[in-house]
Amino acid sequence: MEVIYTLVPAMIVLGLVLVGILVWAVKKGQYEDFEGEANRILLDEDEPLTPRTRKKADPNWPDADED
Repeated sequence: MEVIYTLVPAMIVLGLVLVGILVWAVKKGQYEDFEGEANRILLDEDEPLTPRTRKKADPNWPDADED
């Protein structure tokens, strides 16, 4: 029974600390954009260069139709 007198106040203090951390994170903007970072991984920034995109990327690239 004596352990309860120590554990209950310790859990209340721990709960208040965790709520304080949650409030701090919300104020810092940690939970503002859920979709942005999740969708960024799906974007393919390193697309392989096809002849059509090579021509756009480098105008000096020889065209397959030209000899």
